[in-house]
Formats: sequence, C-alpha cells, structure tokens
Amino acid sequence: MEFLITLWQQFLTTLPLFILILLGYIAVKMGRWQKTVTDSVTKFTFYIAFPIMLFQIMSHFSEHSEIDINLLLVFFGGSFIVFALSCFIAVKFFKLNGSESTMFAMGGIYTNTVFVGIPIINMLLGEKAIPIVAIIVIFNALILWTLATVSIEFVQMGKLSSKGFIKAFKNVSKNPIIIGIFVGIAVNYIGIPLPMFIEKSTQMVSDMTAPLSLIVLGMGLAEYKIRNDLHITIAICIIKLFVLPIATYILGKLLGLPLLELQVIVLLSSVSIAINCYMMARQFEVLQGPIASSLLISTALSSITTPLILSIMLQLPFA
Repeated sequence: MEFLITLWQQFLTTLPLFILILLGYIAVKMGRWQKTVTDSVTKFTFYIAFPIMLFQIMSHFSEHSEIDINLLLVFFGGSFIVFALSCFIAVKFFKLNGSESTMFAMGGIYTNTVFVGIPIINMLLGEKAIPIVAIIVIFNALILWTLATVSIEFVQMGKLSSKGFIKAFKNVSKNPIIIGIFVGIAVNYIGIPLPMFIEKSTQMVSDMTAPLSLIVLGMGLAEYKIRNDLHITIAICIIKLFVLPIATYILGKLLGLPLLELQVIVLLSSVSIAINCYMMARQFEVLQGPIASSLLISTALSSITTPLILSIMLQLPFA
C-alpha cells in the first residue's frame, strides 16, 4: 500500500508535464497549424530558451555540490552495455542488417535529456539536480552521435576513419545548448558577477523554458504516426523504458554512486526516446518508421513508467 501511495504521488507530480505535451499535440492536430509554426517555436526553444536557461543555471555551478565524474562512467557505460545487447537482439531475433541493428540499438539508448529529461528532473528532484543533467547533456550528443556515425560507417565501409569522429565533434561543438552550458561554466569560474538586469532576464527565460519545451515536444510529436513493424517498435520501447534504467541502476550501485546522482541518471535513462534519434534515422535512411513510432509510444508510456521507476527506487532498502 505504501508503494502504491508513493507511485500515485509521483504520477500526480509528473502528470502536469505530460499534460503540457498533450496540449502541444492537440494544438497542432485540432488547430491545423502549419508545420512552419512548429518549426519556428522549436527553433526558438532550442536556439534561445534552452541555452539561456542552462547558462543561467551553470553560471551558479559552484554553488552546487561537487559532481562525481563516475556518473559519466555509469550513464554511458550502461548505454554501451545496452547498445551491445540491443545489436545482438536486432540481429538474432529480428534479422536486421548492420545499419538497421545500429539504429535499433540507438533507439534503445538515446534519451530525450533536454525536452523531457530536464523538466522531469527539475520537477521531481529540484534545481539542485540540473547541473548533473547538464554534465550528461554536454557529452550525450557527442558520444551517441559519434557512436552511431562510426558504427554505421564501419558497417557500410568495413573500416573506421577519422572523418566520422571529426564530423560528429564539429556538429556538437556548434550546438547552442552546449555553448550555453560552457559559457555559463566560464562565467561561474571567472567569478565576475552578472548585472542584476541580466540575472533577472535570464531567470525569467529559465522559468518559462521547461513548460515551453514540453509543449513544443507535443507539437513535434503530432507530425509522426504509428507505422508498420510494431514488433520492432515495442522492442525498442521496452529496452529504452525498462532495460536501460535497470542496467544504469545496477552499474551505479556497483560503482557506489551518491544517491542524488544515481536518481538523476536512472530517471534520465527512463524517459522517452529523443527526437534527435529520429533525425539520425532520417539522415542514415534506416528504420525511420519504427523510430518515429517509438517516439510517440515511449513518450506516452513514460508518463507512467518514469514515476514507477522513481517509486521503486525510493522503496528499495539499499536506496
């Protein structure tokens, strides 16, 4: 009974976040807005709102407790383990080829750290957890894009080259979110106090970014449809929403990760698949239908599974 009460409380806590996603979805579906509206609002959120929010938070980085570098080892170590397992499943059970198995595995590990992860972590664990998320965000795109690019290049060409690494690094270095994080860290460690008008302006943008990002995500999801190959889609969602957070939790406990950091990375790993994964599928022209379907289904299911995973963690005697 205590577990059910905790689960219900966590579900009610996260419910407003998913209502905002639904609001964006309905606005596009019923309002018949043109795609340019979604593109424009998404561009504003990604290029302006999120960088400013992360700049504002990271400019006060030293006010938060020191972050254990082991969290990167746990988060990405768990991702690599699940990636290898997913590739095996794709080849063994679904008979996918090399490029398809790589994209199948990416769907199982590519977390929506920005549009969903940050709002959920902020709601459930508070702003003190955001610097931990920021550290993950810095490396997430670089490592996963490099992993996908190099894996598919190896499958298609039979060899690795420095071009894949260099291309991925260049793309990530231009990412406005990464720039916002690094500029904020620089301001923090230089120690120059920000003028009050800048501090208040960035705080106002920061306050609106999380709800705006969820509405934008719902608007973007309205463009996708549930397509064929549902057996592949279901497998991707199971791996993403259950297998990845379990692997992350076990690895985190083995390496003795502090409780807050453990909760952050397990919750991050439990949220839905990133839209970037669909962009990746389009770029490589591999599994576009199943990845698009996984976006819709994993986002809907995570409204239940993410509070469930947090509730389970809180009930474990060694948590």
